[in-house]
Amino acid sequence: MQIAAEGILFASGEPVHISRLCMALDTDRPRAEEALKRLGDYYAYERRGIRLVRMEDSYQLCSAPEYAEIIRRAFEIRKTAKLSQPALEVLAIVAYYQPVTRAQVDQIRGVDSAYTVGLLLDRKLIEECGRLQVPGRPRQYRTTQNFLRSFHMTTLEELPPLPGVDEGGQMRLDDNPELMEILEAGEGPAE
Repeated sequence: MQIAAEGILFASGEPVHISRLCMALDTDRPRAEEALKRLGDYYAYERRGIRLVRMEDSYQLCSAPEYAEIIRRAFEIRKTAKLSQPALEVLAIVAYYQPVTRAQVDQIRGVDSAYTVGLLLDRKLIEECGRLQVPGRPRQYRTTQNFLRSFHMTTLEELPPLPGVDEGGQMRLDDNPELMEILEAGEGPAE
């Protein structure tokens, strides 16, 4: 089962939900999760060039972070540009308040965020997740599995406590050094 799961994850190249793996492997969730745990432990113990990453209820094979620079050189991939301060602010707001509309993001930040939301959509760190049932039906946004992978998290519960909000209702990111450290670390491992 472990080898079959490895083959499925390798062939996919994208996160695969545990229910899909259970169906393909014709097994129940506890057995599938045990096989995936053994597979992940094997990669870590053997110091392989790949890792098994869990993102909420999905799994994906990714390159080992310690080999990111070598992998980038091999494929002549330029290092991904770090996110700007406005992009980090918008990303933090979406992560903490999701689902959230752009107008809500603008209200919290106090400035227009249209360009920044577009940038985060292009980088696949956020995605549209429906429309608010009010006049105009504004789009709602949430973070993606790429967000989790990029910031080395398995679930949103790993986010640090919500940073302070000033008297005007605007988020003060500088009040939470742990969050700033996570966000300023860049965009995670090579894919």
